[in-house]
Amino acid sequence: MKLNKKQRDMLWGDSGPYSQANLIRQVRILDDRISRIFLVVEVDINPTTFEMVQKFRDNDKFKNNIIIQQLLDTAEYRGPSFGYVSVAFEREYKDEMVMWSAEAALKYSQENIIKMHKFVMNKILQ
Repeated sequence: MKLNKKQRDMLWGDSGPYSQANLIRQVRILDDRISRIFLVVEVDINPTTFEMVQKFRDNDKFKNNIIIQQLLDTAEYRGPSFGYVSVAFEREYKDEMVMWSAEAALKYSQENIIKMHKFVMNKILQ
């Protein structure tokens, strides 16, 4: 599969965003105090990777992968600086079990981004 210049640039070029998984600690403030703290795992996928995986979502590598299917269904395009963004986890931080769950979601997100990138790289090299 041959990519055009725009697709190459948006993949890992100078102008395209990186794919990444972020663990965010949100401190929610109400009036004059902290009301709650949430842990959020947010996934950013560069546009070329997202669009290629979306195109091949019924491929054997993806069709039974619930995490990737949910990411494809829920991601929102936030422009060329951010690519596609989806929330993989969000829960109030009440105890260490929530942190453990957030870390697990982060790990699964990273692994699935890598699967997506490997698929795209293999398609490019065909």
